[in-house]
Amino acid sequence: MADDEELIRDLIERWAAAVHAGDMDGVLADHAEDIVMFDVPPPQEGVRGIDAYRATWPPFFEWQAQGASFEIVSLEVAAGAEAAYAYALLRCASREERLAHPDHRLRLTLGLRKEDGRWVVAHEHHSFPDTSVPSAD
Repeated sequence: MADDEELIRDLIERWAAAVHAGDMDGVLADHAEDIVMFDVPPPQEGVRGIDAYRATWPPFFEWQAQGASFEIVSLEVAAGAEAAYAYALLRCASREERLAHPDHRLRLTLGLRKEDGRWVVAHEHHSFPDTSVPSAD
């Protein structure tokens, strides 16, 4: 499975680079037609299907074009024969947010499956920690 884990790692790194570049084709590549995504902004019930997933990206690209970052800080991958998951922390913030909160991270979880011998993202979940209440630490 190490080869599959490396393939998935490469897929995720290409996706993150495409997000950072505002490259819609690259963002959509390697995603299942029936993708389900839960994102930071609404809708609360998430989006379902590649067309709904595509529609979420233009506002993000506009925000990012103002100098925001989107880069993987850490990435872990586990793969079986037909299903895999990955989780990552990303630096995703405006220039001002990075300066004010340099340790703030976007959390990313991906569920992948093999379709016709290739890995595709079937589930994507983005979240930020809730900083409105003090942490227990």
